[in-house]
Amino acid sequence: MQTECSAGRMAFGTVSGRNVVADFGGGTITSDAGALLLGATDRAIGLTERFARCFTDARAPHLVEHDVRALVLQRVAGIAMGYEDLVDHDHLRHDPVLATLAGRLDAGRADCAPLAGKSTLNRLELGQAKPTRYHRIAHDPAAIEALVVDVFLDAHHMSPGQIVLDLDATDDPLHGHQEGRFFHGYYDCYCYLPLYIFCGRHLLASRLRPSNIDGAAGAVEDVARIVGHIRRRWPRVRILLRADGGFCRETLMAWCETHRVDFLFGLARNARLVEEIAGKLAAAEAESARTGRPARRYRDFRWLTRDSWSRARRVVGKAEWTGGAANPRFVVTSLSPAEIKARPLYEAIYCARGEMENRIKECQLDLFADRTSSGTMRANQLRLWFASMAYVLLCGLRRIGLAHTQFATATCGTIRVKLLKIGAQVIRSVRRIRIAMASACPWQYEFGLAHALLMKAAR
Repeated sequence: MQTECSAGRMAFGTVSGRNVVADFGGGTITSDAGALLLGATDRAIGLTERFARCFTDARAPHLVEHDVRALVLQRVAGIAMGYEDLVDHDHLRHDPVLATLAGRLDAGRADCAPLAGKSTLNRLELGQAKPTRYHRIAHDPAAIEALVVDVFLDAHHMSPGQIVLDLDATDDPLHGHQEGRFFHGYYDCYCYLPLYIFCGRHLLASRLRPSNIDGAAGAVEDVARIVGHIRRRWPRVRILLRADGGFCRETLMAWCETHRVDFLFGLARNARLVEEIAGKLAAAEAESARTGRPARRYRDFRWLTRDSWSRARRVVGKAEWTGGAANPRFVVTSLSPAEIKARPLYEAIYCARGEMENRIKECQLDLFADRTSSGTMRANQLRLWFASMAYVLLCGLRRIGLAHTQFATATCGTIRVKLLKIGAQVIRSVRRIRIAMASACPWQYEFGLAHALLMKAAR
């Protein structure tokens, strides 16, 4: 007997006496219904609208199908949703939820889609500082850098008494022959060396740099720009600059001392510094031998290098004995001993610097900030800024909508999986667009609370 089968229907066995079949006839369905929260966050903080103003569009208006704001929103939201490549947008250009965020469900021309495809977005990313014949959308780097600081300032209703700015550099591995490509011995690969500056969870700067430079190169200029920007809004705020030993440079410390900015930097150890805490190390070794556990002591002293420092500065040495060996560490700071003692300075303040590394991991692993495969550094810097804006958008969602939920400190990747990747049916009628999300979604309460808080913030 000949078997009858449907080309579009697939059988998956039997359950409770019923045949399990599947097909692709479900209608207009999206797997990204949670992107509605991104749209609500965007309206609350005005991110993509302000980001779009950093671009200049020299295209002929009567030929434009997708304006700059729609392009920017599409790219930023796409990264936040987990679509790192431009080729993904050849499918996303038909996504009904993303089209809803952009404010257009239907294309203006029969041969177009509601959203832009990879080619149009590619021309956006390859733009220059001024429009050219072939790249008519240009961007203003200074305006983009200022925007992320403005978003940080707007997140506070009043000036805080003190803020801590964390600096760090990381590797961005390269697998092609991009402009500015160099081999870095420490990371053992060809890479860029981007500089990040955070204040808590807030991103303040992400600058792409070649890797054949000192890790602190350009830090003074970026810090001066950000500090000046902050003090124009908050003239009385106290600022502490915190970083590892790669940023312990005379130029940066001298700038901080001149401009009333406190600093706390790691300090690379040497034989003379270790000799200064030799007594504390011996005491730590004796305690460790007696208890069988790691032991540590601290010594607070003034220190002046032979020729690299312009003045003596406060240094705190950690004399630690662990695993049967000495593990001395040092920091240099402008904070006085009367203000904070050596142990809390190192353990409570300096060690908290490590939390910034988690923020960098979010940017690079969750939001693809290391997707710098364009040929020029200019285009790769713009890609880095798009990823940074996706982080700022998700940070806004976390700060405003998820503050009172279990996701208040969740990573961007967790927020995406739990709250953004939700299956839904999109039903269009004359009067409304209904996004019917999966009834089995386990995070409905958090989603509803986030929606209420975001709507309140957008008023």
